[in-house]
Amino acid sequence: MSVRFNVVLSDDLNREIDRVAHEAETNKSEILRKALQLFLAARDGTKRGLKFGLVEPTTGQMQTEIIGL
Repeated sequence: MSVRFNVVLSDDLNREIDRVAHEAETNKSEILRKALQLFLAARDGTKRGLKFGLVEPTTGQMQTEIIGL
């Protein structure tokens, strides 16, 4: 089963999503689905005491911690 819903975006965010969708050769719906999955994974991890962020692949060191999720 699928659910459809409407989202109101700012013009800037809409343009950014359009740009990313074009670069990734996909569509806005797929970008938003992936963003929601990432958000849910981050929330689950932080609830379990894990940190969420961007890690340098060569050193394994976290470069940017994303907080507030």
